[in-house]
Amino acid sequence: MTLKAILFDFNGVIINDEVIHRQLIDDILLKENLRPSTIKEYQEFCLGKNDYESLQNILAHRGRILNREYLTKLIYQKSKAYQDLVNQMEKLPIYEDVFEFISKIQPRNLILALVTGALTAEAELILTKANLRQYFSVIVGGNEVIYGKPNPECYLLALQRLNQQYPDLGLKPSECLVIEDTLAGIKAGQSATMQVVGVANTYPFHLLHRQADWCVDSLIQLDLEIVESKIT
Repeated sequence: MTLKAILFDFNGVIINDEVIHRQLIDDILLKENLRPSTIKEYQEFCLGKNDYESLQNILAHRGRILNREYLTKLIYQKSKAYQDLVNQMEKLPIYEDVFEFISKIQPRNLILALVTGALTAEAELILTKANLRQYFSVIVGGNEVIYGKPNPECYLLALQRLNQQYPDLGLKPSECLVIEDTLAGIKAGQSATMQVVGVANTYPFHLLHRQADWCVDSLIQLDLEIVESKIT
């Protein structure tokens, strides 16, 4: 079977902005009269999760249970602050190998999609400012699904939208390659019965290697010919 589509995660794969997200979450905690996150807390409750689950989990860990309406308000406040920061940046923290990798795979005519726990508006803003938007046929944001990663809903929705956009393609999960940087993301892709590459931008190589179908230190090391030879 032939590889037809690559589904990218966003934060930690396209853009190196985890430090920004942690600071914005800490800002929310401080406004809620709570201490900032520890590294252990952030990794456990936030890495690989969408904003809703990140805030819900870390606040619950602190004994603060909030209703969905209030959480949604906090999420959109965080998103506005994020977009304001991005608009002030002279240079975005895009991983340099992203441009080279996309250029490298262009001759293969693969369909590209973005599947992220970030809000769709954030992904759209970054991709547009980085001149990458035109490469992605579909974007699925964390605000468009009920369950975040490691639930496979986001990847299944991306597959559905790709098949709607390209009805003659008949795209199957086994013809999709997911690129992720977190354990939650890897599980989401595999639960959608897609092949998953772990890129060691966020977690150490040895941790991702145990979970993903393939693992690389950087995107440019990914050999799609090897991937295709393993697809059945």
